[in-house]
Amino acid sequence: MDREAALEFIRHNHHAILATTRADGEVQMSPVAAGVDEDGFVVVSTRETAVKTKSLRRRPRAAIAVLNDRFYGEWVQVEGPVEIVSLPDAMDGLVAYYRSLSGEHPDWDEYRAAMESERRVLLRLTVERAGPNVSG
Repeated sequence: MDREAALEFIRHNHHAILATTRADGEVQMSPVAAGVDEDGFVVVSTRETAVKTKSLRRRPRAAIAVLNDRFYGEWVQVEGPVEIVSLPDAMDGLVAYYRSLSGEHPDWDEYRAAMESERRVLLRLTVERAGPNVSG
C-alpha cells in the first residue's frame, strides 16, 4: 500500500490504535480517533498529560493501526515521526481535526474552552511507511 492510499483510507475511517514506546522500551498502545489534516499528516488529539504524549516527547515516533467500522476487513498501518503541537499553537489544528471527524460543533467557544481546560495537544504523524502490502 502506498502513502496516498493509506491517507485516503484514514480520511474515511477513524477508529485507531496508536503505538508509542514507553521509557522502558516496551510498547504502549492507546485507542484514538485519527484523521488527516490538509497538509497530509495523520492527526490525533490527546492531552498534554497523557502517557502517549510523554512517550512521544522522549521518542517522537509512532505507529497507528486504523480499522474500518466493521473491525474485520480493510485496515491500514502507518508509521513515522510525530510532531507534538501544544496550545495555543494547536487550537486551529484541533478545530480542523474535529471538523474532519465530526463536522460542525454546536458551540465552538465551548469546544475551544474544553481544549484549553483539558490541555489538549495535536499529534501530527508524517507517514514514512504504510501497509499492509501483503496478506497472510
